[in-house]
Amino acid sequence: MIALLIGAGLALILALVGTPLFIRLLVRKRYGQFIRDDGPTSHHTKRGTPTMGGTVVVGTVVASYGLTHLVMWLLNPDSAGPSASSLILLFLMVGMGLVGFLDDFIKISRQRSLGLNAKAKLILQAAVGIIFAIMALNFPNSAGITPASTQISLVRDIPWLDLAFGGTVLGAILFVLWSNLIVTAATNGVNLTDGLDGLAAGAAIMVFGAYTLMGIWQSNQACGSAKEAGSGCYTVRDPMDLALLAAIISAALVGFLWWNTSPAKIFMGDTGSLAIGGAVAGFAILSRTELLLGIIGGLFVIITLSVIIQVGYFKATGGKRFFKMAPLQHHFELKGWQEVTVVVRFWILGGLFVAAGLGIFYAEWVVLL
Repeated sequence: MIALLIGAGLALILALVGTPLFIRLLVRKRYGQFIRDDGPTSHHTKRGTPTMGGTVVVGTVVASYGLTHLVMWLLNPDSAGPSASSLILLFLMVGMGLVGFLDDFIKISRQRSLGLNAKAKLILQAAVGIIFAIMALNFPNSAGITPASTQISLVRDIPWLDLAFGGTVLGAILFVLWSNLIVTAATNGVNLTDGLDGLAAGAAIMVFGAYTLMGIWQSNQACGSAKEAGSGCYTVRDPMDLALLAAIISAALVGFLWWNTSPAKIFMGDTGSLAIGGAVAGFAILSRTELLLGIIGGLFVIITLSVIIQVGYFKATGGKRFFKMAPLQHHFELKGWQEVTVVVRFWILGGLFVAAGLGIFYAEWVVLL
């Protein structure tokens, strides 16, 4: 628990101090956001606002995680170092962040609102996702537990939903596909949510807060530990270190949100939204709560569904729109809601989804106990 407090504290301070310094750098280099011409007219005033703020978030997370383990080692040389699970998750987060950074840089350098084309972005995301999935099935600990498993999970692995039903190789291939589906869905979900000042950052803070609590609980109720609780125990590799990383990411986003809230002094850009989405997916996979992500990240789900419905309805009706504009947050803007009103109400909705997900997680443990 001391490590969590140290890590979260470091991340909060670094993000609070580092973000305005990064803003000054971006302003000096004139790296500003470009706004869609077909978006709400109120957004045109945001043109030129520094973007790529996700660079600060990712940098803060990596630095805070490393410094926390250094401090813990100085306090106790026998303390456990960085875990395989957290390092693999950091790879996914940083890798997706680099894809987003490339996308943002192309937008800025070419003075346009579109960066990487869809095919190139999908290929790069898939490459990062495949490497992550392969690593997640390796690096077993002394008990033989790997960071991920081929069993599909809700609040823990479901034995009768094992992708390795046809053999180890087939299971690994199916897991790579399944993992990439989760990663692609999460990254695009967060990316679509990042359209209003502070919306994606605020929603993500609550999601990572949930994974912090779940990681602590899984660690306390780990199978084979002194606090083992019969059939309700968890077989998750490195749950406490994953909780540490989730707390660090949440705190880093709090520090970033100080500057990203309306009126935003900086946007996270695709650098941030793809990195955050990758981390969300990584936690769902490594904490063995893959299907539960659909509830914990319910806000991201409904915003993504709004785009799917809009596109499908547009094609089916020959040009008619189901919403005034998609993603969903812009629909309410065009209905006359103030941006801050939309953000706060969507935060409330996101918080309710997170609460529901945590309720299901803990209720399952109580039932098994």
